[in-house]
Amino acid sequence: MAESVPLRCPACRREQLYEVPSYPCACGSPVVPEIDASAVPAVLTQRVWDEEWVTVRCAACGRDGQWPRPESGCSCGVVLRVPVTGVTAGRSASVRSAPARPAFRPVAIRTARDAVTDVALYLRWLGHQDVRRAYRRQPNGVGLAARAVLAQVDPGLRSVTPRDVECLWLTAMTESVGCVYFSLCGYMDEAQESADLLGVPLFLLDGSGTVRPVNGGAKGLCPP
Repeated sequence: MAESVPLRCPACRREQLYEVPSYPCACGSPVVPEIDASAVPAVLTQRVWDEEWVTVRCAACGRDGQWPRPESGCSCGVVLRVPVTGVTAGRSASVRSAPARPAFRPVAIRTARDAVTDVALYLRWLGHQDVRRAYRRQPNGVGLAARAVLAQVDPGLRSVTPRDVECLWLTAMTESVGCVYFSLCGYMDEAQESADLLGVPLFLLDGSGTVRPVNGGAKGLCPP
């Protein structure tokens, strides 16, 4: 059963019970950030990608993993950044690969942020530990970057176009890295054709956070 802690909003002074999240470590054990009950939650006024993540150590295997910073919405309309202890903001150091890879544990997608979180976790599951926000913006969606790869996450309610695929490929070419595309609503036939010609792996997301390969390039990235 998930742990719940009291949380008081500094804006309206209302108190609520906050359910502490649990994240899936590569070793298969749950990772739970330690909430600092003595600290006052901060009201989130502006999102900065590097501040959206915290590094938490797994108590079972000792690995440091990077996870979304805990947040909670208050009934007064503000978003609270939940204070945590024993963590480091920003990117984590590279960690060792697990001796046996457990199944990917997806995050249910209800918002665009959920989709980005799910893809970031999937990239880490594939072995990219240094996932961060990409510096260059694409026409649609959100870009993620890791060592030697750019990933585009499109949580929009439209099919990905050939231009979307080509823009990602061109950006990756200028940075001499590979690229991969993730979409919540699928791809036009022409977009799949362009991706196959350019060697861009395509993945499809669903509401449960499950990631499915669409073309041969994506299937080649999936572990056996």
